[in-house]
Amino acid sequence: MKSITIREFFDLKKKDLALSLVTEPETLDKKLSSPHINRPGLALAGYLDVFSAECIQVFGEVEVRYLQSLKEDLMLERARSIFKLDIPCIIVTKGLTFPPALEYLANDLNIPILSSRFSTTQLIQQLTRYLQYVFALEKTIHATLMDIFGLGILLSGKSGIGKSECALDLIHRGHSLVGDDMITIRHLDEQLVGRSARDFGHFMEIRGVGFINVERMFGIERVRRQKNIDLQIELMPWQDNMDYERMGLSTNYADHLGVKVPVIFLPVSPGKNVSVIVEVAAMNMILKGVGYDAAEDFNRQLHDEIRKQTLQKPSTAPLDAPEKD
Repeated sequence: MKSITIREFFDLKKKDLALSLVTEPETLDKKLSSPHINRPGLALAGYLDVFSAECIQVFGEVEVRYLQSLKEDLMLERARSIFKLDIPCIIVTKGLTFPPALEYLANDLNIPILSSRFSTTQLIQQLTRYLQYVFALEKTIHATLMDIFGLGILLSGKSGIGKSECALDLIHRGHSLVGDDMITIRHLDEQLVGRSARDFGHFMEIRGVGFINVERMFGIERVRRQKNIDLQIELMPWQDNMDYERMGLSTNYADHLGVKVPVIFLPVSPGKNVSVIVEVAAMNMILKGVGYDAAEDFNRQLHDEIRKQTLQKPSTAPLDAPEKD
């Protein structure tokens, strides 16, 4: 199970979410292991049967005003019942002032309280997006990811098959590199998002040349930080006894983190212009996305032609002999 400390979260997002620390710094050592957010309105009213204690607790104006309306003894009792469940963090929105008695209680029970100047809706939207990214399922694979005509194309295959060389040719033809060699894939919003597993630049290893910096050599417009993965193209050596797809009527899929991605198995042989074929595969997928499938169109017209020729073919059956009187 993934987890981060509230200190890591606070240091990373205090500027983006306009956060400030209300309790003592020692409280920031608490751990967060849930991508969800909870507003504890019912819990403050005393109903704790379905309380999500593992989540960040967001106190908006409704929760703060409700606490302020309670007598101090009851307010402390309700807050203590929540704090004792070992919640990871409280964030108070709109810069509202938390009751001082609850600040003392939070310090005593080691519960961090943060304050944000954002509105409740704005904070929840941005916080949800960040937590989904941090806690998303992810894996790293050996592949190259390209942005081709707006589609994320994942080039995979054994080491030395020519992924980087194909990507370099595509970059030279005007397309963009997301990452080479090692790609980290995250499952976000039912979509796979890929980015380079390295965070120190868009480098490529070209055998015989060495490492090149794509951003420096081709310009900032030839690189991308991340891209949704729309199609995987598996490069594989040509084999005479292999039955490769000829028509394109069937679609194969690769499974990554529970999401199926269309995959094309592309045989590689000397003299074959792989980068052009990859471009064509991307354009063909775009056409399918707007409702045109060339394979189905060809198949339909072929069947129409066969049917037409069958109807026009003269009969060769012998004429019936005339009946005798």
